[in-house]
Amino acid sequence: MPIITDRQAVLAIYREAAARKRVLPCFCTENLTTTEAILDAVLAHGAAIGEPDLPISLAVTNRYAHRSQSANYTQTRRWDIGLKLFLADLHVLAGEDSPYSQLRILIHLDHTQFDADEALLQWDMNAFSSIMFDASSVPLDENIRRTRQFVIREGSKIVIEGACDEIVDATGDIRCELTTAEKAQAYLDGTGVDLIVANLGTEHRAAAGNLTYHGDHARRIREKVGPRIVLHGASSVPAGQIAGLADDGVCKVNLWTALERDASPVLFRELVAHADQAAGSQAVAELKAAGLLGPACREDRGLSIDFFTTVYRQTVVFQAMRRIVGGYLAQWYRPARPAR
Repeated sequence: MPIITDRQAVLAIYREAAARKRVLPCFCTENLTTTEAILDAVLAHGAAIGEPDLPISLAVTNRYAHRSQSANYTQTRRWDIGLKLFLADLHVLAGEDSPYSQLRILIHLDHTQFDADEALLQWDMNAFSSIMFDASSVPLDENIRRTRQFVIREGSKIVIEGACDEIVDATGDIRCELTTAEKAQAYLDGTGVDLIVANLGTEHRAAAGNLTYHGDHARRIREKVGPRIVLHGASSVPAGQIAGLADDGVCKVNLWTALERDASPVLFRELVAHADQAAGSQAVAELKAAGLLGPACREDRGLSIDFFTTVYRQTVVFQAMRRIVGGYLAQWYRPARPAR
C-alpha cells in the first residue's frame, strides 16, 4: 500500500481508530535502524492479530531546538539532506516489493517551528500526512494567530496539529501549566487545527523532572473537543495508564525517548558480554586494569567479525527497539473482539 498522504484518507484513519477505541501510534526516528524496527514491529503485531494493514505514523523533528532528528539522520547534519533520506527510506520500505507494503504508513513532521523551520514550511506539504505546527514558544494569542495563518494556507493539503500550549509567556518566563479544557476549546476555535497537542503533564519542554500523566485533564478536554488530543512524552506514562488513553480522548501518541533509552542498556550488556570479541583481548585487559571491567569479563576469545561490526551493533539495537515498539502496540492495537 502506498504511503498515505491524502488529507481525507489520513482523517479517515483517525476516525477508524476512534471508532475502535484505539490510539494511533506515532514513533519518531532519526536513523534507518529505528525506522525499520518500527515497521517490523508493526508487521509482526499485525500478523499476530490478523490485521496486516495496521496504520502507523513515523515522524521526525526538524530544526527543533531540543533535538533535530532530520539533521541526525545524516552525518552531514543537514536537515534537508536528512529529511530527504528519511522520505526515501520510507518510500523504498513501503514499495510493492517490500515486506511492509501492506502497512498503512503515515509521515509526520513533529514540532515544526514557525520560525526556525521557515524553509521547511515552504516545501510541498502534499509529501506528508500530518504536521505539528509549533508556535508554543510565543504567547498564546500570537500562537493562535500564527497557527491560524498556517491552517488557512495549508489546511486543505495536510492534517495539522497545533501546540495548544505556552512554553514561554509574554514576560519570557518558562511555563509548565497543564492545558485546561477551556484553553483547548478556545485554541481549537481560534486556529481551526484538526488535532491539538495538549500539555497533560508529560510534555518534556514544560514539565521536565516532574512528568505525570493527568488523565482527568484529558477527559475534561475530550468533553469539550472530542477525541482530538495528541499526547507527547508517552515514554513517561506508566504502563497501567497506556491502554486507556483512547478512553481519555487521546487519538494519537508520539513517542521516541523510550526506544533509544531502553535499547541502549541492551547494546551495552551485549558489548560487555562479548567485549573480547568486539574490542579484542588487549582492550579488555586494559579496561580491567583501569577498573572499568570486572574479573568475570572474558578476554580469551579474541576479535570476531561477528561482534565488532556496525551490522552487529545495529542488529542488537534493531531487535531491542522492535521489542519495545511491540510492547506499546500490544497495548494500543488489541485484537478485535468477535461479534456475538
